Amino acid sequence: MPRLAATLRGLAVAAAALMTVTAAPPQASGAVRPAAHPATMPGEFVALRAVDPTIIQEMRYVTPHNFTGGPVDGYLGPRCLLTRNAARALHRAQRSFLKRGYSLKVYDCYRPQRAVDHFVRWAEDLGDQRMKAEFYPRQDKAKLFEDGYIAAKSGHSRGSTVDLTLVRLPAAPTRPYVPGEPLTPCYGPEGERFPDNSLDMGTGFDCFDTLAHTLDPRIRGRQLRNRLLLKSGLERAGFVNLPEEWWHFTFTPETFPDTYFDFPVR
Repeated sequence: MPRLAATLRGLAVAAAALMTVTAAPPQASGAVRPAAHPATMPGEFVALRAVDPTIIQEMRYVTPHNFTGGPVDGYLGPRCLLTRNAARALHRAQRSFLKRGYSLKVYDCYRPQRAVDHFVRWAEDLGDQRMKAEFYPRQDKAKLFEDGYIAAKSGHSRGSTVDLTLVRLPAAPTRPYVPGEPLTPCYGPEGERFPDNSLDMGTGFDCFDTLAHTLDPRIRGRQLRNRLLLKSGLERAGFVNLPEEWWHFTFTPETFPDTYFDFPVR
């Protein structure tokens, strides 16, 4: 009898263990839940230059010429990284623009989460207003979160979003920004804004102003035609524009629609 009781107890333990395994969530059987901010570049990412070396790259956040006034965390080199599908789509759009005498120029591509965190800290530092005269002359820095110009998450960190413009070929050089030089409003007349070799889109890149809204009714004539030229060409390649920023486009469907990466741009 004692031996039978021990056998029954053993069978009960085994049955309980089997029920535990059966009821376990998928992670328990070997699947791994993705990290919130993966810090390693996956194989689905590529350097844009390897896919299309003709696209001009003017990577602003590795330089001091951006709304923070200095290089941004996570940018260790002036390199555009994107998911492979987004890069290939840009290549298709570029081929179409080249036939018409234009080239795409990218300002920002994949953006590490640590860079977004840098933007958040900058926005909370109300004492740092050194770039206000160019990038947000009419905007109260204390309301950048409320008005949607700064957020704790960015689609750029998913790898399929790009900030870009159009340049007429042959491309003239853009002079370098000199820290401390006098700043002019990003929405001023083309001849008064910081010089850029791109088509006149009505505002400069990263202009925190409603005039940067793609279809703002105050944008007319040549400036509107230039915005629509960029927008229509990218839409044919599978990109969707963010209505609040004429320069901001996301390739869809995104390769990583729910993952925000944090590996640095090297």
